Amino acid sequence: MKFQETRLSGAFILELEPRADERGFFARTFCAREFSAHGLETEFVQCNLSLNRQKGTLRGLHFQSAPWGEAKLVRCICGAIWDVIVDLRPGSPTFGAHEAVELSAENRRSLYIPKGFAHGFQTLTDNSEVYYQMSDPYVADASAGIRAADPALGIKWPLPVTQISNKDRQLPLLAEIKDTLLRQPAHEVKA
Repeated sequence: MKFQETRLSGAFILELEPRADERGFFARTFCAREFSAHGLETEFVQCNLSLNRQKGTLRGLHFQSAPWGEAKLVRCICGAIWDVIVDLRPGSPTFGAHEAVELSAENRRSLYIPKGFAHGFQTLTDNSEVYYQMSDPYVADASAGIRAADPALGIKWPLPVTQISNKDRQLPLLAEIKDTLLRQPAHEVKA
């Protein structure tokens, strides 16, 4: 695998290194030794699958409040998505900054998201399926988020929004929860 660190420290785009022959190809999508060598989580305790029927569907931006933060390894296994992360780590020099990457069944990229980040995506095709590996289990009482349309974030979603849950539409703006986030225990921020 090729690990390309984003401008947000600790977040990586992962590219496959397929070994092809007449049958097709074989590629590793996870290796604990390689993840460890990059300082990333190596234990994933929960996997989730999200089916999104309509192009333009927006999910997020979600996170779990500390100390129940979760690292995620996200891959689009059918269709395509515009995947977005926002750094919410107290003490991070990129607090409030975002990064976006296209993940698709065609490009076979994945995105490693460290603890302390909000995550969301918009589908670029109908019937997109997103597969998540999580470092920690879901804790309903720690479930939180920030509004994907927050002007302060400056996220340029590629398509008009066709579907969004009422819950996601009503998430707070970053400014409304910033003080609370900054008082939480800090996740490790790599320099």
